[in-house]
Amino acid sequence: MEFLIFGHGYSAGFLTPQLIAKGWHVTGTTRGDTARVAATGATSLLWPGQEDDLRRAIARADGILVSAAPDLQTGDPVLAAFRNDLAQATPRWLGYLSTTGVYGDRAGGWVDEDSVLDGSGPRGQARIRAEGDWRSLADKAGLPLHVFRLAGIYGPGRGPFEKIRNGTARRIIKPGQVFSRIHAEDIAQVLLASINAPAPGTAYNLCDDDPAPPQDVIAYAAELLDLPVPPAVDFDDADMTPMARSFYRDSKRVSNQRIKRDLGVTLRYPDYRSGLQSILKAGG
Repeated sequence: MEFLIFGHGYSAGFLTPQLIAKGWHVTGTTRGDTARVAATGATSLLWPGQEDDLRRAIARADGILVSAAPDLQTGDPVLAAFRNDLAQATPRWLGYLSTTGVYGDRAGGWVDEDSVLDGSGPRGQARIRAEGDWRSLADKAGLPLHVFRLAGIYGPGRGPFEKIRNGTARRIIKPGQVFSRIHAEDIAQVLLASINAPAPGTAYNLCDDDPAPPQDVIAYAAELLDLPVPPAVDFDDADMTPMARSFYRDSKRVSNQRIKRDLGVTLRYPDYRSGLQSILKAGG
């Protein structure tokens, strides 16, 4: 069984070993870090660079996962480069990793997979267009597309501990602000559950049970380290990059009931507390 991952990054690194354990051969694209891809057990292909090899990989793939983000101007890079090849492909499962940013700002209210897509800002709108482009191709070519809308990703190597230890962490306070999150291991188990029980055309929210203010997460991480809680900084006064500030544009709570009901998923880390405890215990 052949599995192809476009954009073999952080999340794919948790899925690949599980696929290999199930008997899959995994190929992942990278811009240049072939050693990182190989460390997960996958075969790496350079993209851009090895387009002909990629076309052959598409043709023989039983499963395809697209983890590459859309370009704000030119759209989804995988479709731009390989639309015709994908239209001729015959995978039994195709997954596209989107984000919960497609829902936009709900002033702290709840959204589920049937909520109107109202992404704010250029990145949210680009994701909505990319989802639509993938659905259009899937409808025309009969591809078994599944869309996964990911909340904020964290896990080993992607937690707040380093910034707290070196004294650069801050608790940015914006009243009413809440974010949903998902541990990378839970991303992998949801994807594997979908691969084992395909439901083409379905969208899934990937997030934990506990949407929370970002300052609470920082404070809890400091407590786990037995270090002083970082100072509070008002959002309006915070020195932040435009990208970091844009994340605070949206405030919403994301429902994960579909992955539990339809895929039978029990989250390993249902809240940020259990997730951070695990990272620290593992030496994160």
